[in-house]
Amino acid sequence: MLNIHNLNYFSSRTLLFQRFSVILTDALFFYAVHECCKCIDGKKTSKELTEKPKFILSVLLLWNFGLLIVDHIHFQYNGFLSGLMLLSIARLFQKRHMEGAFLFAVLLHFKHIYLYVAPAYGIYLLRSYCFTASKPDGTVRWDSFSFVRVISLGLIVFLVSALSLGPFIALNQMPQVFSRLFPFKRGLCHAYWAPNFWALYNALDKALSVIGLELKFLDPNQIPRASMTSGLVQQFQHTVLPSVSPLATLICTLIAILPSVFCLWFKPQGPRGFLRCLVLCALSSFMFGWHVHEKAILLAILPMSILSVEKAGDATIFLILTTTGHYSLFPLLFTAPELPIKILLMLLFTVYSISSLKTLFRKEKPLFNWMETVYLLGLGPLEVCCEFIFPLTSWKLKYPFIPLLLTSVYCAVGITYAWARLYVSVLTGCFVSKTKKQ
Repeated sequence: MLNIHNLNYFSSRTLLFQRFSVILTDALFFYAVHECCKCIDGKKTSKELTEKPKFILSVLLLWNFGLLIVDHIHFQYNGFLSGLMLLSIARLFQKRHMEGAFLFAVLLHFKHIYLYVAPAYGIYLLRSYCFTASKPDGTVRWDSFSFVRVISLGLIVFLVSALSLGPFIALNQMPQVFSRLFPFKRGLCHAYWAPNFWALYNALDKALSVIGLELKFLDPNQIPRASMTSGLVQQFQHTVLPSVSPLATLICTLIAILPSVFCLWFKPQGPRGFLRCLVLCALSSFMFGWHVHEKAILLAILPMSILSVEKAGDATIFLILTTTGHYSLFPLLFTAPELPIKILLMLLFTVYSISSLKTLFRKEKPLFNWMETVYLLGLGPLEVCCEFIFPLTSWKLKYPFIPLLLTSVYCAVGITYAWARLYVSVLTGCFVSKTKKQ
């Protein structure tokens, strides 16, 4: 299995190792969910077990559709890694900051994609742990800075990094490590566009190029041939809109993250403020990052589950984000036998999520307005068109990328909407809280 020249290798023992290792490492995820449920605000109580926020949260996390298909069908170890992240979040809620920092440092060295949420951890620990007090108006008291706590956190990060990277440094292999951690030559988007801002950007460029050719504004000989929709992982140039460099995506990501980080610094609002910032960092990086994979949406969906059982507004954002984000994972399972499996599993999870959260917040206004309802119901016709109607048309051979393009663009609209709505909620809460104190 570890012989890199042994292409297309398969054995029943390998399959058993992969399946059982995923199942066994999920034990950490179960424990992390248990710890997260302890952190839920107990204001909403019910006599029925199935209507309790803790029960609903445990189902939303343990039976998460995206995590189930990505780990147990597509095969990865996201449950184990998500368990580390959720356990780290739970420790910060429990004010066990050192443990939370240690767990996140370990997590970051397991998979560098968690750099997405590192700003939230860094700012929160600095503001709420290294500074031990705040003024009555909520601003930081600079004389409360603790050098001991900063040194303690620094020591944790250093020791974990030394243990993880030490062997590579000793063997002079760090250039190889970084070339694989940050593969900028793979292009702006994955073979299947992740449903983010760049999917909308690519689609707009494609539409403008088609219109330009029809109106004779563009020379057909100077247009690259289907590079964005070829299904290959490579760099490509846009036709009409400016091409995007890795530096441009980094700048866009930092700009998108900064407002949430500023709110966390100037108006910490405790662990829940940190959790909102973490979700926004994950979503902003997903929206504007370089070569983002569609699976990265789970970094935002899982922690957002915790917020969804505490406030109706957060529940709405969660349902739009999770339904759209989960549907965007459908192309990972592309064989005919997997079609009914993924449709039924997603229906089960989506129906439960909507019904349970509607029951939890039944005394408040409806979770969805008419526009959001129409958008979510539109996923049904989209699936019918992509899976059942399009394969019967003559376009299947000439334009095979159309189902993936439609899925990516449609889901990008929903995820962008959820990201923008969460940002409005966070910024509004930050300013309202500041105005009340004044």
